[in-house]
Amino acid sequence: MCEFCVQHGEGKKWYLLMKNYSEELFHQKKSDEYVRGFLRQFNEDASKSLEQMDSLRRKPSFVQRFVRSLIIRKQKKVHYGQIVPIEDVEKVIDLAKVVVRLPCVCRKVTLGKDVRYCFGISAPLKGVLDEFPDLTRDFEVLSPEQAKSSFREFDEQGLVHSVWTFKSPFIGGICNCDCDCLAYQMSFDHNIPMFFKAEYVAVTDRDLCTGCKDCKSFCQYGAITYSAFNNKCSVDPQRCYGCGVCRTVCPNEAISLTEREKPGVVSV
Repeated sequence: MCEFCVQHGEGKKWYLLMKNYSEELFHQKKSDEYVRGFLRQFNEDASKSLEQMDSLRRKPSFVQRFVRSLIIRKQKKVHYGQIVPIEDVEKVIDLAKVVVRLPCVCRKVTLGKDVRYCFGISAPLKGVLDEFPDLTRDFEVLSPEQAKSSFREFDEQGLVHSVWTFKSPFIGGICNCDCDCLAYQMSFDHNIPMFFKAEYVAVTDRDLCTGCKDCKSFCQYGAITYSAFNNKCSVDPQRCYGCGVCRTVCPNEAISLTEREKPGVVSV
């Protein structure tokens, strides 16, 4: 169980508590001010952060550890995520008052393209985003079923779903991540986790697995290995992030998700 479940979830999955999506919390945490500042500076801050991370690699290891701990501590207070499988995404959508599809600010920096992989939820986004025409152009307000359908398509593409805070614990967005996502790059290229693992871990049914390795090619975390000796794939629970997208590509339904047994497994 991640630390946010303890701090903000009353010992349950914190992202399934309605209070963490409430407009009252949104105003209490002044999340609107944070979102505006975040978007005004995002392109500049993102580019600067990546340059600083490259520079950090040249520092002594004790300096690297100290700086990383400071960054992670700050991010957990303001903008942090958790991986969630499609089943929980659909539960979150049912909790949300509104779901709005938006261009991904990460891919704008990393790819220079507008791709609509991000979803705003709960917050009164139209008022907050009025000064950002690039985001509000073709503003897509989706019904719950439309939103769920989009996420199922992303699941089939191998995109990993994650919920995000805007002044923790207020949850204001769901993203669909891959290696082009800045949070992914920070977490894996620079060893600064920006999100918790899911509350689940994938397991394979050895009787159903035929060793096709489709799941291995789909896993973004290198958590699936293949044994030529027995022609089977298996999941390393320590490396698995519990996103569940590997299930989508398995032709034999040999992969399922189970609750993580060990508490306190957070980011890497």
